[in-house]
Amino acid sequence: MDELLAIASIVGVIIIGAMTPGPSFIVVAQISLANSRSHGIAAAVGMGLGALVFAGLALLGLHLLFMQVVWLYVAFKIFGGLYLLYLGIKIWRGAKNKLMSEEKGSTQPQAGQSLTRSFYIAFMTQISNPKAALIYSGVFAVFMPTETSIWFPTLLLPALLFVETGWYVLVACALSAKASRQIYLKSKSWIDRIAGGLMGALGIKLLTSSA
Repeated sequence: MDELLAIASIVGVIIIGAMTPGPSFIVVAQISLANSRSHGIAAAVGMGLGALVFAGLALLGLHLLFMQVVWLYVAFKIFGGLYLLYLGIKIWRGAKNKLMSEEKGSTQPQAGQSLTRSFYIAFMTQISNPKAALIYSGVFAVFMPTETSIWFPTLLLPALLFVETGWYVLVACALSAKASRQIYLKSKSWIDRIAGGLMGALGIKLLTSSA
């Protein structure tokens, strides 16, 4: 019973965390709008698998590792901040680039990058986010029972994968819809600049934060 309560508590907190807007949301949203639903879903899978990496590391004691090896977290934070800043600049610089569908006068999605590339960008965004690492390690440290059976990770890890991937699949489906795409095509440059600016700001905040 304690393990079931722990799983429910961990999953509940992660659901709230996943739904909180941040770098992951911006990336999935931008990929879904600029490419297609398939690309958005590929990005959602990348986010889910990235979260699964943190969940696995949290089970192995990531929280204790960060506490004992401070420089490791600092290095991780610098890498994450630089990666978000890089993505922000890239999105900003691509704001004026027309989509293939826009050039053809159509609102049908035309892929500007491969599905693999969409997956890779999302996966890297997730695993380079030290805040996500801290959330997972902290939540596991608080709610994980002192002793667990073999079925604890067997149930918990798939549940977390489903939650993270499922949320971003919903985001991808909503933002790749025809109405959403028409709005995006009409205001692409401004939307991309806002997305790029937010991403860059998050990167700078991460680089300059003390925690």
